[in-house]
Amino acid sequence: MPPSKSSPPKNWRLNAIIARSVGIIAIALGFVLGMYGLDHPDSHWLRTALGLLVTGMVAQGYALYCSVKLMQQRNS
Repeated sequence: MPPSKSSPPKNWRLNAIIARSVGIIAIALGFVLGMYGLDHPDSHWLRTALGLLVTGMVAQGYALYCSVKLMQQRNS
């Protein structure tokens, strides 16, 4: 008997929790490094902080997507 090709169901709740946590940490670090980068404008920390802020916002967006998918899954 050949193995099944179907993938296991996604755990949207766990994905949302992980993405939300990563987003919060990345945004917090982005603000801290951003303050340091504004004090030292010739350093690379300001660009790093902006990258962390963008990463945190993308992670929060994915967490929202996972939450919406979870609600759709529960309602169907």
